[in-house]
Amino acid sequence: MSLSRNIATVFGVGTLRPAPGTWGSLVALPAFYLIHVAGGFLLVVVATCAMFAFGWWATAEQTRDSLDHDPSEIVIDEVVGQWLALWTISASAWRLEIDVLQLWPGWLAGFALFRMFDIFKPGPVGWADRRADALGVMLDDVIAGVCAALCVAAMAAVAHGVLM
Repeated sequence: MSLSRNIATVFGVGTLRPAPGTWGSLVALPAFYLIHVAGGFLLVVVATCAMFAFGWWATAEQTRDSLDHDPSEIVIDEVVGQWLALWTISASAWRLEIDVLQLWPGWLAGFALFRMFDIFKPGPVGWADRRADALGVMLDDVIAGVCAALCVAAMAAVAHGVLM
C-alpha cells in the first residue's frame, strides 16, 4: 500500500464495513488520548493541523483521476474532524490540570455530535462537501468538528452553571 493510501485510509481502517466513517472516528479516540497525554492541548493542536495537511495531500493523491471525489474508504478526514470535536475537552483538562478521561461526558458528546454533523451535513458542512475536491473532503469534517466542539463547549457551560 502506498503512503498516501495508508494515510487516507488510516492504515486500512477505512476498509472496515459497515460505516467506515464511524470506524475512522472511533480509531481517532485512542490516538487523541495518547497525543493529549504526551503533550497536552498544544500537541493536540499541532497534531491536528499536521494531520489535516497530510490528509489533504493523501486525499488529493487518492482521488486524482477518479470520478469519486470522496470514496468511503478515505477516513483521515474523520480523524481530523473528531480531534477538532474534542479540542474543548483537551483544552479544559490541560487548563485545569486534570486527567482528560475525567471529562468523559465530553468524549461521548463530542463523538456523537461529530458523527451527527458529519452524517447530516447541515449548512456549511454540506457546502464544503459539495466542493467535490480533496479540500472539500477535508473541510466538511473540519467544519463538522468545529460545530461539534462548539456544542460540547455550550453543553459544558450549561452543565457547570456558567450560562445560568
